[in-house]
Amino acid sequence: MQLSPSELILNADKSIYHLNLLPEDIAQTIITVGDPDRVGTVSKFFDSIELKKGKREFHTHTGMLNGKRISVVSTGIGTDNIDIVFNELDALVNIDFDTRTLKPNRTVLDIVRIGTSGSIRSDIPIDSFLMSEFAMGLDGLLHFYDSEAIQELEVSKAFVAHTAWAPSKSVPYVVKYSETLGKRLLSNRIRLGTTVTNIGFYGPQSRVLRLKLSDNDLQEKLASFEYGNVKITNLEMETSGIYGLAKLLGHRAVSMNCILANRASGEFSTKPTESTEELIKYTLQKLTTS
Repeated sequence: MQLSPSELILNADKSIYHLNLLPEDIAQTIITVGDPDRVGTVSKFFDSIELKKGKREFHTHTGMLNGKRISVVSTGIGTDNIDIVFNELDALVNIDFDTRTLKPNRTVLDIVRIGTSGSIRSDIPIDSFLMSEFAMGLDGLLHFYDSEAIQELEVSKAFVAHTAWAPSKSVPYVVKYSETLGKRLLSNRIRLGTTVTNIGFYGPQSRVLRLKLSDNDLQEKLASFEYGNVKITNLEMETSGIYGLAKLLGHRAVSMNCILANRASGEFSTKPTESTEELIKYTLQKLTTS
């Protein structure tokens, strides 16, 4: 089936619409970061950089490190942007832009998010590193796709019951990380946890400035939830979309979190830049030498 111009949107140079990339511009190992300025923070550790491109909040650097080709792509904040980035990354490797048809042989990408996050548990210190074993999405993105087969439905049901989740809100969904890719990145420096992906930074994460919350007890409900080995550890804004779309599209994905805030104690890191760079260096070393 040939994809129409309104579905597969290309720029005049045949690059994919939002990312402004050609198929040859990306490696099969990709790091995603939220902040466009963090792209250079990652690529400065490369041995060489062959490509720099950017459009809107989507910036990409591709280069070599320890003999391995690697790309770093900024997504911006939120799962709405993840929907754009992951569909377009997949299109770059699995759709023929000349014929507008799916390639017969699929390419699998290894995608690692390096991001910052806030813990909701007092025993997870600031400046520590956490790998998301599970991601729980409160954002609703995955419900727009045929996705029940990849969801941890029993965990979602238990969470809805535990929190008395309001039916007016999107039903939470849960997706597991790529164990294969996770094993490559794991060490005794890394904690495993369950990450909640929120639809916003303030009210959805129980922050109060001037607006009242619809559920004043939500953060306590999150911290007290347990189902089997699933305990919620931290909050951020992209991981559930990353895990859901990666798994649906047949790619491997892992989210690496630098814990900069502890919501239980009210602490915030005094060295956020240094801690984030340490996680970047750790992840690059694992990806290119293991």
